[in-house]
Amino acid sequence: MKLIKPGLTKEHSLKTLVENRTVHSLNNCELNLFETYQESHLVPLKFNDLVVTSMLRGKKVMHLFDDPEFDYLPGETVVIPSQVEMKIDFPEAALDNPTQCLALAIDHQKIKETLDFLNERYPKEGASNYWNLNHNDYFFYNNADMALTINKLIQVCMSEQLTKDILADLTLQELLVYIIQSQTVKAIEGGTYADGNASLSHVVTYIRERLSDRLTMKELTDTACMSQASFYRYFKREMGMSPIEFVLKERVKYAKSLLKNPLIQINQVCYEAGFEDANYFTRVFKKIEGITPKQYQQCFLKS
Repeated sequence: MKLIKPGLTKEHSLKTLVENRTVHSLNNCELNLFETYQESHLVPLKFNDLVVTSMLRGKKVMHLFDDPEFDYLPGETVVIPSQVEMKIDFPEAALDNPTQCLALAIDHQKIKETLDFLNERYPKEGASNYWNLNHNDYFFYNNADMALTINKLIQVCMSEQLTKDILADLTLQELLVYIIQSQTVKAIEGGTYADGNASLSHVVTYIRERLSDRLTMKELTDTACMSQASFYRYFKREMGMSPIEFVLKERVKYAKSLLKNPLIQINQVCYEAGFEDANYFTRVFKKIEGITPKQYQQCFLKS
């Protein structure tokens, strides 16, 4: 899902061609829209609060911490802790090809209140397992839920509604939940997730080792040693998706690795990835990736 692209600043209203800033301030957050219209390098930027940034147009190259630089493109989100300086390159920015990026600064007290609320009302499994933001995990792709929530925040922050602070607070809570869930998924994929009772990691491993099998909810709940209702709630709370949705995403991910072979047949990929019907495989693949398996494979034929 694409993010809303607010209109660009009129040329006569620009204060600068590098990181021209428009601000929308609310009680617990501040929406900043940055536009750059000329090639620039190592432009410094720092916020007093944790900031959620998302690219809307163009390309940046980000320098963060001591990590290697990386391209920052539309459809990607970077979460940056407070008081951390980033340095940004704009290698392709021009008057006819501007970059546009949003930076949503969230008040630290609002984050604390949200985490306290989640830990009190929706405690995680395990005595030492809490809702928390991992400040070392700052980069991930937007998923549909996160993109939808960021779009809601853009609309609320830029609106003239009298109740926009209330609406923004509710949406900020939603965004923080999705960020934590995205970090959990990434940690599991990278093998760094600290699972309070290890059941989630065991289930994920079980799924990945049996993608071509016909997996049932009973198998997964037995692996987790939980009732079906408890397991479903637990899995969705931690991962931000149902067990079946996760299975489908893993099968599509495996299918993508197979499709890099330009000679393999789509039907073969379908069955090896655990799908029993080629039409259903195509629908699921397109829903998750935005293109069909054949179109994805053709990307590698061209290259």
